[in-house]
Amino acid sequence: MKKISYERIYQSQEYLSELGNIHHRALFGGYTLAVDDAVFAMVSDGELYLRACEENATYCVKHASSFLTLLKRGRPVLLNYFRVDEGLWQDREKLLQLSSYALAAARQERFQRYHRNRLKDLPNLTFQIEVLLYEAGITNEKTLRELGAKGSWLKVRALNKQIGIKVLFALVGALEGLHEAALPADTRRELTEWFNGLPDPKENHSAM
Repeated sequence: MKKISYERIYQSQEYLSELGNIHHRALFGGYTLAVDDAVFAMVSDGELYLRACEENATYCVKHASSFLTLLKRGRPVLLNYFRVDEGLWQDREKLLQLSSYALAAARQERFQRYHRNRLKDLPNLTFQIEVLLYEAGITNEKTLRELGAKGSWLKVRALNKQIGIKVLFALVGALEGLHEAALPADTRRELTEWFNGLPDPKENHSAM
């Protein structure tokens, strides 16, 4: 299966060379395809999937395109990438056009993600949580992602032992792009077990 995926990657790089230097990276059992770190496609089980966006949505609907499902931590996750069928492979001009739309959308999202002015622009992060993060030296999304939700939460709690598990949920949701109430049950359970296993700060935990 790995062999046919690599064959598809090389074919994609050839067919879509006009988009730029396309490089790949392994992810969740598949491979991402990106130009300048903007991921616009994925390859899984020897099939190419393009990122769905507003510009190529009409094609997806008209051709009843199937979408990519990958396993993440043992759970199936439906991704916003539609399969390139044989008909589209035969129409290289159309394939290139749809791929360019996907790349443009990926670049736009990447730009917006890295040019947010405030941490509070992320899901769940209120002004109060933003202040706590700033006090802990976490002043931008890049640092937040590098530390991860748990690492960031621990830095905040080192300064304010009153913060509770809801802040941890909020941080995880912020990095996943989800409202904290929408976190999967198994994620909440794992976080709760981790939280409960921490040394007692000898002060009452309070839920913010």
